Amino acid sequence: MKKFLIVGLGNIGEKYENTRHNIGFKVLDYLASQEALTFETQKLADIATYKLKGRTFILIKPNTYMNLSGKAVQYWLTKEKVPLQNLLVITDDLNLPFGSIRLKTKGSDGGHNGLKDIQDKLNTSQYNRFRFGISDAFSSGKQIDYVLGEWTEEESEKLKERLNKATELIKSFALAGVNHTMNAFNGK
Repeated sequence: MKKFLIVGLGNIGEKYENTRHNIGFKVLDYLASQEALTFETQKLADIATYKLKGRTFILIKPNTYMNLSGKAVQYWLTKEKVPLQNLLVITDDLNLPFGSIRLKTKGSDGGHNGLKDIQDKLNTSQYNRFRFGISDAFSSGKQIDYVLGEWTEEESEKLKERLNKATELIKSFALAGVNHTMNAFNGK
């Protein structure tokens, strides 16, 4: 059985729950609700396991806070013996319009502290990342407030359809492969 580690980045705690920065958690929570999965708190993360067509999806939401996500990713990759090419990290991206999605097989951390820590702990930038656009609709000097701010009413209305598309991307990643999934979903 092929295993895939799907990591949603976010910050733990009620005050962060509905913030743009927590889109990784939100995507996994949405997938869990669609498939009737329950997350359990284990070492360094909340975890749920999902099986589909001979694939095992190990969904984790690190409970280390965003900036220390690498520790949880490294631990669960090793513990579950998941090959690096079967890792998918879901994160927010200010450089993409709201709701747009982009899958990449490598790249820089783009100033994202969660990705920076993962890159440091894994000692590589060659891992799959799923960037979910949150847009850059903030004024100068207000980036932190924007990223840690809650979704607007308009964004919240559009979010369900985007979350549905995000879960389709995750399934395609494991079932059809990264290249097919990039062609099918990037920019959609």
